[in-house]
Amino acid sequence: MIKVSLKDGSILEVKEGSSILEVAKTISEGLARNATCGEIDGQVKDLRYEIKEDCNLVIHTFQNEDLEGKKAYWHTTSHIMAQAVKRLFPQAKIAIGPAIDEGFYYDFDVEKPFTDEDKASIEEEMKKIIKENIEIERFSLPKKEALELMKNEPYKVELIEDLPEGEEISFYQQGDFTDLCAGPHLESTGKVKTVKILSSSGAYWRGSEKNKMLQRIYAISFPKASMLQEHLDFLEEAKQRDHRKIGKDLEIFMTHPLVGAGLPMYLPNGATIRRLLERYIQDKEISLGYNHVYTPSLANVDLYKTSGHWEHYKEDMFPVMKMENEEMVLRPMNCPHHMLVYKNKLHSYRDLPIRIGELAHDFRYESSGSVCGLERVRQMCQNDAHLFVRPDQIKEEVGKVLKLIVEVYQKDFGFPSEAFQYRLSLRDKNNKEKYIDNDKMWETAESQLREILTELEIPFYEAEGEAAFYGPKIDIQIKTALNHDITIPTCQLDFALPERFELEYIGEDGEKHRPVVIHRAILGSSDRFISFLLEETKGFLPTWLAPTQVKILPITDNQHEYAYQLKEKLLQEGVRVVVDDRNEKTGYKIREAQLEKVPYMLVIGAKEVEQNTVAVRSRKDGDIATVAVDEFIKKIVNEIDNKSKNMGE
Repeated sequence: MIKVSLKDGSILEVKEGSSILEVAKTISEGLARNATCGEIDGQVKDLRYEIKEDCNLVIHTFQNEDLEGKKAYWHTTSHIMAQAVKRLFPQAKIAIGPAIDEGFYYDFDVEKPFTDEDKASIEEEMKKIIKENIEIERFSLPKKEALELMKNEPYKVELIEDLPEGEEISFYQQGDFTDLCAGPHLESTGKVKTVKILSSSGAYWRGSEKNKMLQRIYAISFPKASMLQEHLDFLEEAKQRDHRKIGKDLEIFMTHPLVGAGLPMYLPNGATIRRLLERYIQDKEISLGYNHVYTPSLANVDLYKTSGHWEHYKEDMFPVMKMENEEMVLRPMNCPHHMLVYKNKLHSYRDLPIRIGELAHDFRYESSGSVCGLERVRQMCQNDAHLFVRPDQIKEEVGKVLKLIVEVYQKDFGFPSEAFQYRLSLRDKNNKEKYIDNDKMWETAESQLREILTELEIPFYEAEGEAAFYGPKIDIQIKTALNHDITIPTCQLDFALPERFELEYIGEDGEKHRPVVIHRAILGSSDRFISFLLEETKGFLPTWLAPTQVKILPITDNQHEYAYQLKEKLLQEGVRVVVDDRNEKTGYKIREAQLEKVPYMLVIGAKEVEQNTVAVRSRKDGDIATVAVDEFIKKIVNEIDNKSKNMGE
C-alpha cells in the first residue's frame, strides 16, 4: 500500500499502481465523474496515470477555481476539433492545438481560409464525434518510430525532431485520429458535452512571420449547455465593452497603417478626455507636494547602461539611433532622467522627501501582434513619479501613495473596494539574469514592503518573479467588469538606482547618505487608463469627463436663437456644449445623443423659450423635468466641480 496526501490534509492508503481515477472513486463517485486530470507532486497527469509511490495528489475538475481542470477538458476538445477537420478536409495538415485561458484553438495548414459554412460543418462533425463516445488511449514511441508514424504531418515531424534524445514522445489516439501530445486528456470523447466554434484567423507557424500562415480556429466547450450560454452572453458583453469599439463609436481615437501599429491617434473627443485626466492627476499631485518636470523622450544609451535598463530591459527597447558621436535610444521609463534631476543639486536631510512627477512619453518595442488599441501601445504617456526619501520616511511615504491610489480609484471614480487586491511582487531568487544581483538589497526591500502592508493592516498576497529588475513592488490588482485581473497603479521600492547613480543627501550628522527611491504610478499610462475606464463604464463617462456634456436640441428653427444664447451661457461657465440644429425630428436627435452617451440633453420648444426654461433629459434617467435655465446651469456646474460619479446608462 502507498500513502496519498490530499489537498485537505487527509491521507489515503491505496494499492500501488492505482490510477488517479481509481483514487477519485475511493473519495466519491461524484468526484470521479467530474474529474478531468490530477496533479502528482505539482505535475499535471492524466486520470489514467498509475501511482507507484507516496505522493501529494490534487484532483482537478472543470469547476475548480484554477485552470488545470478546464484545460484538460479543453485540450481534449481541441483533439476532437482536429479529428473533425481531418474527416472533412483529409488533405489538411495539423499543427498545434493547446488549451488557453478561455477555451482552445487548433492551427491547420489548408489551401484556403475556413468559411463560415466550413466552421458550421466542423462544429457539427465535432458533435458527432462526441456522440460516438470514442475511447481515448495514450501510448509512447521511440523517436524513430514516432517520426515514421507522423511522416505525413510535417508540423508534427518538426516538433518531434526538436525533442531532446531520450525524452518520452507520447501520443493520444481516438478512433481514426492520432495526435502527438503530452496530455492530459479525458478518457473518451463523450465526456465533452457541448461545444461552440467562436472564430478563426490567420496565425504564423510558431509565431514567426518567416513561417507559413496557418488557419487557426478558436472554440470553447463545457460540461453543461447552460454554462455555454453564460459564456456566450459574457462574450457579447465583452464585445459591447471593448474599448476599441467604444473608441471608434464615440470618435475617441483612431489608428492608421501609415502611422504604424501600436501608435493610436487621439481625436478631439479623446484629446479632451486625456487632457482632463492628466490635469486631474497633476492637480492632485501638486496638492500633495509633488514637483513636476519635463524631460526628453530619448537619451544617450549610456544613461540606460548606468541605470541597468540596457542590461535587463534592452529587448523591450527600440533600437539605437546613431547620431554623430552619440548613440541615442527612445526611453522605456522615466526613472533614469529623474535620478539626474535629483542629482542636479546637493540636498539636505531636511529637503527630503523630494517628490518628482512627470507626464512623460515612453516607448516600448511591442510586437505588432501584441499591440491592442489603447491598452497595449508602443508609445505611452506615463503618470510617473519618483519619491526620494530617507530610510526613516519609507513607511510614511509608501502609506501616502497607497492612500492616494484608494482616493483616486475608489473615492473619485467609485470603483468598489472588493475589486482590488494588493500583490507583493518579489524577485525570483533563482533568476539571477533578470534582476540586479544584490541579495542583501532585495531582502531589505522586500521585508520593508511586507512590514508596511502588515502594519497598515492591508490584506495582500505574494508573487515571486513579478518584481521590477531593480526592486520589489506593491501592485494593485484590479478585477475588471469582464473578470480580468489587471495591474495599473503600482508602488515600487528601490535601493539599487540611488547606488548606481551615486545619489546623496547630507544627513543630520553632516555626513553623506544614500536616499531610497519610491517609484509610483497612479493612473499608469493615460492610454491604458482610458481603455480601462471605457470598458468599465461602457463609455458612459461621468459628466466632468464626458467630451460633450450637454447637447441642446431645438425643436424648430424658431428656437435656434434661444439655443445659441443658452450655449454661450453654458460655455461661459466652462460647460462643453453642442447645439444640434439640424432639420431632423427631435426623437432622432435624442436617439443620436443617447448613442453618443452625452450626459444631458436640453430639448427646447416654444414653451421653453417663452418661460426661459429647458426640458432636461438625462442619458440615464430619461426625461427629468422642465427647469429654469439658471437652475440647470447651477446643477451641472456643481456636478462637474465635484466630479460626481454619475457613470452608467
